[in-house]
Amino acid sequence: MTNLRRHMAGLSAFVFSIAASPLFAQTENQDTLTIGIGAGVVPSYEGSDNSRFIPGAFLRGRISGFPVFTRGTTLFVDLIPNRSPDGVDIGVGPVVGARFNRTGSIGDDRVKALGKLDTAWEVGGWAGIAKTGVITSDYDNLSFRVSWVRDVADAHDSYVITPAIEYGTPLSYTTYVGMSLSATYVGKGYGRYYYDIDAAGSGVSGLAVYDAAGKKAGFSRMNIGLATGKSLSGDLRHGWALFAMGGYSRLLGRYADSPIVADAGSRDQWMGGLGLAYTF
Repeated sequence: MTNLRRHMAGLSAFVFSIAASPLFAQTENQDTLTIGIGAGVVPSYEGSDNSRFIPGAFLRGRISGFPVFTRGTTLFVDLIPNRSPDGVDIGVGPVVGARFNRTGSIGDDRVKALGKLDTAWEVGGWAGIAKTGVITSDYDNLSFRVSWVRDVADAHDSYVITPAIEYGTPLSYTTYVGMSLSATYVGKGYGRYYYDIDAAGSGVSGLAVYDAAGKKAGFSRMNIGLATGKSLSGDLRHGWALFAMGGYSRLLGRYADSPIVADAGSRDQWMGGLGLAYTF
């Protein structure tokens, strides 16, 4: 019973690894690893109203006793691989990742004229708590976490804080569903780098000069994600599985008012993806 509960809790991280991974819940005392590949449709930049296809990969597991999971292009490591008998799991650890906003294909010609930006390499930490057996069964999982990262590559040269709450539940041994709610709080440098437009940028792009996003820190967007997993081998804890996700983000306040969004894009951001994974 205990091992089954731990397996089902771990599936929450697996399902959301395409969109927004929740707190990793360890499965068993032995090491395990899930590797997946997929493809998704996402906005061409943060605030764009054009979409593009991108490939993706994800993993979750327990390596040398330490749980690990990915969230998009960010890797999380849990340095406290514990679980109490009542299903409570506390996690704390480092975070490392990359942000590719406006570093590649850009759908709008005006935003493209502003030039490509540098990749932001971000390092930080996270902490969270999860509880298995909360609402619908002994195997559903509710988790809360907050992460903090800072750019160390002199791109936006600022920080990003992401609080998130997630809930997932098994419908059977072969099907799992879940949802996530999160917010993004960014520093002044982030708003200045991705949303402000100086006089030179206005001249080449035709977009108006804008300097409000970088004046102070604030919440830049709210996010919701839905995901489901379906086993191809009869048991989501082993073998092959298909995963699908959909997500919506709404840009907020002075970030949404930037001409990069208000004139060249949209504050409403939609995304979706499919993935195939194997659990060892």
